[in-house]
Amino acid sequence: MTQNELIYWYGISATAYVVTCWMFAVIRWFHTCCAPKESCSSLWPDRKLQVAFFCMGTVLVPYIYNPASETAWNLWKSYFPGTYYFYSGALLFCFFGSVRQWNRWRTDTWIAGMLTIIIMAPLVIDAWLPGGLMKPSSIRIWNIVVAVVSVGMMGYCGLAIWQVGHWMREVQDDYFSNPDDYPYDYARRVWLMPVILTPLLWTGYILDSPKVMAVLNLLLAIFNVVLLIIAMPPWRRTVFALDVKSADQDEEEEDSWHDEQAEERARKIAGEIEAFVCEGRGYLDPHLKIDHVVEHCSYSRTYVSHVFKTRFGGFSRYVNRLRLEHYDRYLQQHPGVTKDTAAQESGFNSYTAYYKVKDRLRE
Repeated sequence: MTQNELIYWYGISATAYVVTCWMFAVIRWFHTCCAPKESCSSLWPDRKLQVAFFCMGTVLVPYIYNPASETAWNLWKSYFPGTYYFYSGALLFCFFGSVRQWNRWRTDTWIAGMLTIIIMAPLVIDAWLPGGLMKPSSIRIWNIVVAVVSVGMMGYCGLAIWQVGHWMREVQDDYFSNPDDYPYDYARRVWLMPVILTPLLWTGYILDSPKVMAVLNLLLAIFNVVLLIIAMPPWRRTVFALDVKSADQDEEEEDSWHDEQAEERARKIAGEIEAFVCEGRGYLDPHLKIDHVVEHCSYSRTYVSHVFKTRFGGFSRYVNRLRLEHYDRYLQQHPGVTKDTAAQESGFNSYTAYYKVKDRLRE
């Protein structure tokens, strides 16, 4: 294969990557289900941010237009380690943190974003302006800067991965009554993606090889399509703030569980729980969270959580047991309805959610 043919294929592989980025952005922007159109802000709160990040691939057009250009190649090989760890970490914090504690990481994300812009802006300008501006010696120095900052961004992304993993473990049973309220399955699929893709992001940069990068471009294009397929199901989420208590406060409340009035207090809380969740049919709210129960009780979340665990087997287990019983009764009373309708009338988001819960409670 001649050099001109190689350059042609370099451009084709680059085009495949950028086009899949555009495709992801367009579909991601317009895709939504019919039901929540009136309140799209509660569905995929990171939609605009995700679209913006995938549109960033547009800056790579000079390499598509002229793969033989040194300035365009320098931008292309630096783009992946220079930007990917930032926007992966930002999306992990934003998507899952909006359900948990996104505000805690907002400042860190802004700092990471500014560093990414600072290291990439000279390379973008150099590639887009005819003839470029940077001298070869300056480019070599700047490549070192990009590598150093990118390694730092790996730390930021690693923090996001650790935090999402912590949230995944934390929310499985404690705060959500419906399995779809926190996108656990989606988190499980994507939270380690940055680790898996690290060899692809750095190989072309370290080897400084357009041939290697051409192969990596095609693999990254395939990854974009796979990620789009994963992201398509419209999980419904509502944002809530997690109360952050000090360790001293938790220890103080922990000690008070064992005082002489603990049993009487537990009975009172259990009665308030049953009055709201069972007798008041609070379990029929498909987005019922432990915070909602706490609002109807005379004690703090710590006490209510403790009573749920010791007397009812856990918040999620108790609520969903009531929903399963309601589902069976509803089918008996309305034999002509569909299973999906019965599930929604029983407090589940869908029949799929009902099936997940029933299968989980069997364990």
